[in-house]
Amino acid sequence: MAALTAAAALSYSLSAPTDGAPAAAVELDWQPCVQASPYNCATATVPLDYAEPGGRAIELAVVKRKATGPGRRIGTLFFNPGGPGGPGTIQMPQLYDAFPREVRERFDIVSWDPRGIGSSTAVNCFASPADATAWAARKPAGFPVGEQERRTWITAYQDLARRCHERDPELLRHVSTADTARDLDRLRQAVGERQLSYLGISYGTYLGATYAGLFPGNIRAMVLDSNVDPRAWTGDTDDDSPRTTTFLRMGSDRSAAAVLDRFLTLCGSTDSAHCAFSAGSPRATREKFDRLTRRLREHPVGGWTYGRTAGDTINSLYAVHPGWADLAGRLQELWLGRAPQPAAQPPAQPVREPEPYLGDEQAAAVLCSDSPNPRDTGAYHALEEAGAHLTGDAGRYWTWAAEPCASWPAVAADRYRGPWDKPTAHPVLVIGTTDDPSTPYWGAQAMAATLADARLLTHDGYGHTALVNPSSCVKAHVSRYLIGGGLPPKGTRCRQDGTPFSESRPVGGLATGGGGTAGDAAP
Repeated sequence: MAALTAAAALSYSLSAPTDGAPAAAVELDWQPCVQASPYNCATATVPLDYAEPGGRAIELAVVKRKATGPGRRIGTLFFNPGGPGGPGTIQMPQLYDAFPREVRERFDIVSWDPRGIGSSTAVNCFASPADATAWAARKPAGFPVGEQERRTWITAYQDLARRCHERDPELLRHVSTADTARDLDRLRQAVGERQLSYLGISYGTYLGATYAGLFPGNIRAMVLDSNVDPRAWTGDTDDDSPRTTTFLRMGSDRSAAAVLDRFLTLCGSTDSAHCAFSAGSPRATREKFDRLTRRLREHPVGGWTYGRTAGDTINSLYAVHPGWADLAGRLQELWLGRAPQPAAQPPAQPVREPEPYLGDEQAAAVLCSDSPNPRDTGAYHALEEAGAHLTGDAGRYWTWAAEPCASWPAVAADRYRGPWDKPTAHPVLVIGTTDDPSTPYWGAQAMAATLADARLLTHDGYGHTALVNPSSCVKAHVSRYLIGGGLPPKGTRCRQDGTPFSESRPVGGLATGGGGTAGDAAP
């Protein structure tokens, strides 16, 4: 890919003025996060309630990595890592090297812990870390299995809801996606950008769509990777009587089941030197997995119950390298009757708070106040059984993932429910991975069709987000778009770099229309 000239990039960045009179920008006093850190940190102060800007204020923790190309900087790219509940001050540094090289050269990359999360003014419903740890130890891992575990799970989350309501009920009503979109616009102003350049992954795509609905004239460039269908998030029923959960509306259960089947098929198509859990054929490997999960229902291995193993399996499908090989190793250990070591945690980042508190209540505060879910705790077992009939373990896991909302004590004061098709100042680039275990490919198709002006880029590959599961072809298109606004041709498809359980990692090909060429796209 040929780099655009700085002049062309700059003219693109300054086109189309911001709609309306901007709100007063917050001030950011950038300082090194810690000594010798490549990241700068700052704290932004914003209103808790934008309807009452003179009332209570809250703080947002913000992080920045400066553009690395001397004299070639275009502006600021904001990044949201998804969740909800993803702390940007941690996950942007973790993922920094995954951003395309030209993007890192041309943009300051800025992220933040959304309100309610991490090092920002956070939802924390416990008096001490010890209390939080004790609460977490009470509930089943993964999802509940059997009537006794269901009672324990439901009681635990009812207790969590009570604690949260007692500690800060006002905050719980003001952590919606719309609130965070308004924060993002304040941050845009604070760094001096007339328009927003943004990359959002997973739930961050819904945040991006919400921003586009609230501030359509403020968009310079917006990349949405692994998409949440906005209408699935908001639901099509009255809040008092939703028939199903957010994640089941999104289709997370179906996509996870399909990708799990592909994992087992590919594992069984190679030998145990490449996939430790292989039984020599796809059919035998699927049967081996079924026998393992049935056995774990009756005979857990150490703390590895059926629910924990199924949850770990689904979450480990997100990152192909090294996640799939590591998952196969843990499954094989369980098959042999040995308790595996949990997946390794990423190293601490050089930021102010490398290990902020990230309890269950933070994601729940956003999801449950923003998206309708059944309020009857008894509905979840019926949904689980119906889901398991169609999608097995994935149906059980994704059903119970939303059950904390049944007793959640708050509904957001400011929710955005559309319209989603307001004309934006510039078109949006939507990326969908064909075998995504969390946000299915049809979510990207729906996002591209729902927005007024969007182009769909198809990533033929596995895992959750093209950022985490890279394609040199996707990176080339993202760089071209963010730097100069150039969209890929309609119907473009990119191949993932490498394949699961393979030592070779070919460069992702670029396909437009009927053909493709490998290796023609620079990273």
